[in-house]
Amino acid sequence: MLRLEQVNLYTRLKSQNQGNLPGYPILQDISLQVSPGDRLNIVGASGAGKTSLLRLINRLTEPTSGKIYLDNQEYSRIPILELRQAVTMVMQEPKLLGMMVGEALAYPLVLRGISKQIIQERVNYWREQLHIPEAWLNKTEVHLSSGERQLVAIARALVIQPQILLLDEPTSALDIGTAAHLIHILTQLPHTHSITIVMVNHQLELAAEFSTRLLHLHQGQIFTNQPATEINWQQLKTHLSQVEAQATAEWI
Repeated sequence: MLRLEQVNLYTRLKSQNQGNLPGYPILQDISLQVSPGDRLNIVGASGAGKTSLLRLINRLTEPTSGKIYLDNQEYSRIPILELRQAVTMVMQEPKLLGMMVGEALAYPLVLRGISKQIIQERVNYWREQLHIPEAWLNKTEVHLSSGERQLVAIARALVIQPQILLLDEPTSALDIGTAAHLIHILTQLPHTHSITIVMVNHQLELAAEFSTRLLHLHQGQIFTNQPATEINWQQLKTHLSQVEAQATAEWI
């Protein structure tokens, strides 16, 4: 179980005399519990703090205040490599570190000293599940589209078999058919592989299909945290469009 208690994240401002000072708030008073098997979708207008929240959960960023726990163990007490094996994040624009696809898929398991046979089995399984062609294995990221890189990065995360998978806009560069297939696979993961998923996805049609819970962030605060079955998705879409339009108007 993942738990956040009154988590705040502020930018840091430099002071010549006093060092770092709290700046403006990015996330404020975030208290949240993600239970095993949850499929949590995070939505919000641009700048609402969605990616910042994922980065906190993956410990790429440290909170200004508040506590984060995994299975009742405080984050700061968990070795960082151990934490990121349990809580794995796929960025919106992932990198394959200059490796060929086959190497990139196997790399996390090679680091853990897992046998070649198990590595091959897991790589083949997830490649087939996500419809990644065998022909991609000898390609590098420069030969892949952004959507293809997203699929490979998600497969690379899944071979680890994490406890919690964090996804930042995983369908943003995918065509409709591939996105629908990916959402179908992700929806099954809590049942088939005991993987809990926290996902940022602005495509509400896909979010509605995927989610068991929806977290709506607005200006760095929790606006809504409800079961997906209680969400008025059309009303939510209208609200987000209005907020985005207002923000755009303020910049003009």
